[in-house]
Formats: sequence, C-alpha cells, structure tokens
Amino acid sequence: MVAGGIGGANLNVEKLMQARIWIGILIGSSIGGFIPELWGAGLLSHSSILFSGIGAFVGLLISYKLG
Repeated sequence: MVAGGIGGANLNVEKLMQARIWIGILIGSSIGGFIPELWGAGLLSHSSILFSGIGAFVGLLISYKLG
C-alpha cells in the first residue's frame, strides 16, 4: 500500500538514483580499464584491473554527487 502517494514517489527517486550510480560505476570502470591500453598493457593486466577499480570508485562518486 506504500506504492501510492508520498512513499511511491520516494521509491521512484531511490530507483533512479540507484540506476545513475550503477551507470556511473559501469562507465568509470570501463574507462579505467582501457587507460592501461595507452601504454600497451593488456586488458587483463594487473594495472588494468587496478585502474578499473579506481575508475569504478570515481564513477560512483561522480554519479552520487550529480544525483
């Protein structure tokens, strides 16, 4: 019964915020994973995995701040 009225509006805002955060994580980790390709490292190298994690965290922060 919470889906109607004020509770439903909050639920939609939370889902939108969650979607933005996941999109930010996806884009950030993709960009971070491709950065080591600039100096010739492979996509599954240690630096690529590290930069992918860093990019995901940065994407999370940016999408949270924008939302």
